[in-house]
Amino acid sequence: MTSLFRNLSPVSQSLLATGFTWLVTALGAGLVLFFPRINRRVMDGMLGGAAGVMIAASFWSLLAPAIDMVEESGGIPWLPPLVGFLGGGFFLWAVDKVLPHLHPGFPVSEAEGIRTGWQRSILLVLAITLHNIPEGLAIGVAFGAAAAGHHAATLGGAVALALGIGIQNFPEGAAVSVPLRREGMSRLKSFWYGQLSGAVEPVAGLVGTVASLTMRPLLPYALSFAAGAMIYVVAEELIPESRAEKHSDVATVGVMLGFAVMMTLDVALG
Repeated sequence: MTSLFRNLSPVSQSLLATGFTWLVTALGAGLVLFFPRINRRVMDGMLGGAAGVMIAASFWSLLAPAIDMVEESGGIPWLPPLVGFLGGGFFLWAVDKVLPHLHPGFPVSEAEGIRTGWQRSILLVLAITLHNIPEGLAIGVAFGAAAAGHHAATLGGAVALALGIGIQNFPEGAAVSVPLRREGMSRLKSFWYGQLSGAVEPVAGLVGTVASLTMRPLLPYALSFAAGAMIYVVAEELIPESRAEKHSDVATVGVMLGFAVMMTLDVALG
């Protein structure tokens, strides 16, 4: 798998990886072309799995390499990861308060962010787009860190991160397109909006890679920042949404399986 990336520039690696995650988002959104509805227990399990993947990725692919980098440079091992992690969480909190968005299943009156007159469909897409910003950023930073030559950040680890995020993007695509179809939108239009929610990942990935390559001393902060942003999404959105219909056992099993899959990918490939 890593051979596909080895001879590419870090920017090209990031664009290829985030292009893959966007494609998987589109595949998830494509479920609406065949199924107007998805069993809620199945969706809760998939959302739980997405949360588990992101939790595991935040540690093995981002925080652990950041800690190793600081130790290697002789710094205080816990300080840059702590600052970066909290900074990433604060960044997503601020975006969450500003960006207008609406989570599936809620009325427009409960839209979050700045009040606007935007259509419900746009607000639903923006909710998942908000999830995808830290995911794309994490992939970009991971490839940038691998290119910087730190032994703690490997190309295999970056590829594992992209695979894991790609897997968990499948239910996120469906989480946009299926509710839109349920509300009366056509299949093709629902699919279009669903896949569009993943378009931000290549952009965020490019930003993460370029930032990592141009500000190498800040790599531990960048890795931890991406981890904090991802954990914020898990705690604020994915886990609560997966338990909204009281299928807590299914969601919990999903979290465990998602964590196990991402842990295995990172250890095996990284």
